[in-house]
Amino acid sequence: MSKDCNTIHQWFNGMKKFTFPFDKQEIPENGIYIFFEKGEFSHNTNRIVRVGTHTSKNQLRSRLQQHFINENKDRSIFRKHVGRALLSKENDPFLEQWELDLTTRNAKDKHSNFIDFEKQKKIEKQVTKYIQNNVSFVVFQVDDKDKRSEFESKIISTISLCDECKPSQNWLGLFSPKEKIKKSGLWLVKELLKIPLSDEDMIELKQLLNIH
Repeated sequence: MSKDCNTIHQWFNGMKKFTFPFDKQEIPENGIYIFFEKGEFSHNTNRIVRVGTHTSKNQLRSRLQQHFINENKDRSIFRKHVGRALLSKENDPFLEQWELDLTTRNAKDKHSNFIDFEKQKKIEKQVTKYIQNNVSFVVFQVDDKDKRSEFESKIISTISLCDECKPSQNWLGLFSPKEKIKKSGLWLVKELLKIPLSDEDMIELKQLLNIH
């Protein structure tokens, strides 16, 4: 698995990298994103720390904005993960409130009286600052929804099954209360250790990336 993981690390690191602020017009409307993080390395290059996509049509740009800009942890599981780690690192009891999902009207009605919204805003700003200052990414176009989901899962599995992809000792994710994040070195809890990229998948991925 390390061989294929090494290959995709070289491929993705050879692509055009985006950092905040980025021009969303340069990003395809449909596709997969690959996140890197400052200080994280493997395979003699920048280590992949998250792979993601979107379900609705033409929403890749919007998805990236939800991660980088929109201060709403309940619309971005990546933001929620980063916030958890920041709070856990400080042993901050607000972590309990951060876990609550306020997306639905019922949830808002049920929990609003117990939540320190000023503190929540403060943590959201810390999350934004961390992501904007530390995360870079590449994207590649995949128009078919099922194909996006398939490649997202297989890329994640290939990385999580690799013996060489380890987080640095200073990686923020090591403070996560989520064991899967700490163990995998990825800001992910789903699609880990499943079916990796096959030889045929690697050929197709190379074509999608337009690598000759």
